[in-house]
Amino acid sequence: MATNGKMEASLTFDNNEYLQRLLGAHSGNVKLLETLAGVKIAVQGNRLYIVGEKISVLLAQSLLSQLYGIVEKGYPLYATDVDHAHRILSQNSRAKIEDIFLDKVFLSAKKNIIAPKSLAQKAYLEAMRKYDMVFSIGPAGTGKTYLAMAMAVSFLMNKKVERIVLARPAVEAGEKLGFLPGDLAEKVNPYLRPLYDALYDMLDLEKATALIQKGIVEVAPLAFMRGRTLNDAFVILDEAQNTTTEQMKMFLTRLGFGSKAVITGDITQIDLPSGKTSGLRNAQMVLKGINGVHFVEFSEVDVVRHPLVQEIIKAYAQKTAREQKKEI
Repeated sequence: MATNGKMEASLTFDNNEYLQRLLGAHSGNVKLLETLAGVKIAVQGNRLYIVGEKISVLLAQSLLSQLYGIVEKGYPLYATDVDHAHRILSQNSRAKIEDIFLDKVFLSAKKNIIAPKSLAQKAYLEAMRKYDMVFSIGPAGTGKTYLAMAMAVSFLMNKKVERIVLARPAVEAGEKLGFLPGDLAEKVNPYLRPLYDALYDMLDLEKATALIQKGIVEVAPLAFMRGRTLNDAFVILDEAQNTTTEQMKMFLTRLGFGSKAVITGDITQIDLPSGKTSGLRNAQMVLKGINGVHFVEFSEVDVVRHPLVQEIIKAYAQKTAREQKKEI
């Protein structure tokens, strides 16, 4: 029913247990949705009443119905999922939450289901399955590296590849690195730490350590890739915006038979010395249109960290746009 631009709708759910999971502790999920969608939701028994502007009510109605559907299928719903689902339907009202949230990539050692949380993440996973070389470009917090790691571990566990190679450029591999204590491995370890952290988040410490010791999983600076051919491997190059064009070409030509390469980076966070061209930015221009190479781009709406991160990224992007406009 709609009057004066306002609309009221209701939803009835058969299973009280699933409904309680949908509502969340102390109806926390419903309260969050009220804030996100700008509607009022009243719960009476197994029925929900939604009041607000027509477009907001229709969105909330679709979101609640779809979230209930994935709860029925055993999905452990959290408040962050409500936020992500709202973003997805706000972008595309015809999107199917089930197709995205239930696209399980891997079950981590902590029993967390690793699955996409945005339309771009879903497209990213599909690209990694389909193409041998995928570039994912976008801001921090969009899951570029984490999902690539999850896909790599999934491929390894399912025997689709024989090893995983994780590489990162050490952008300060000159004088500053030389003054650090320890051998070469200890000097470059701080640059590789994020890759280890993601790996240990997916596999228990003992298993991950054993795979590294056996050489089945290799975490190394980009420079260590020179002169090698990587067959039957899932290869990830992280922080690729900090490669030079020469380094990028070197890395891309390491790909051997039966291998996949995923290259991740954020072209707004280039730390190369002045005058050096980013290999990632250059690859965007040189490789687009080549069969077998696919580019996936993320934006601030795909950030899956704390909501403030999304706002911070947006603020910096707006500042950059204003500065570029002044220069014109």
